[in-house]
Amino acid sequence: MDFLPELIRATRDELGYGFELLHDGHHRLSPSQAGWMGRRLEPYRMFWLEDPTPEEDQRAFATVRSLTSCPIAVGEVWNSVHDCQHAITERLIDYIRIPVTHGGGLTHLRQILALADVYGVRSGLQGASDISPIGQAANFALDWTIPNFGMQEYMGYPEDTWRVFTPHYRLEGGVITLDGTPGLGVEFDEEAAARYPYEPRSLPVNRLRDGGMYDW
Repeated sequence: MDFLPELIRATRDELGYGFELLHDGHHRLSPSQAGWMGRRLEPYRMFWLEDPTPEEDQRAFATVRSLTSCPIAVGEVWNSVHDCQHAITERLIDYIRIPVTHGGGLTHLRQILALADVYGVRSGLQGASDISPIGQAANFALDWTIPNFGMQEYMGYPEDTWRVFTPHYRLEGGVITLDGTPGLGVEFDEEAAARYPYEPRSLPVNRLRDGGMYDW
């Protein structure tokens, strides 16, 4: 709570304002703590403060919004319009982070993004490396067609990924381009995939629950 605002301040003092800064809270803060943090970060023109408080309680973001004007981005753990309807229609968030693979596919997520557009909420679809290149390509398909595009996360993949997937999109200079291949533009090698069996793993993320911390 004390370190981050000083880190962001020092970064701006040293490097200026010619680039964007984002911070992920990983759901760790209470609503009042998240509001306090956002208020401390306001002078440094953050692009967004991501997942500052657990998202299951949409109404908690009313507290955050009342305390800070720092842009708020959430949605990685939401799966339907019913999970995010209140946060969107009450203008409690600024960016919606649901990816296609978690949000009911292209059709349902397009409906969510259409609702978000009405209330001035922009897209910021999750693109972490646990979303396959096919899922990323589906994100891109929506990004290119919606009026409220905000930002697309792209984290990259381990080298072994490209033995299974052959994408026809590329990232150059911060811009994703597609070569016109039909469909989503990703080829999938099932024989190669068989050499990499699925291994379930848990994320080392602390979430706030009943006033205490636990691993999820």
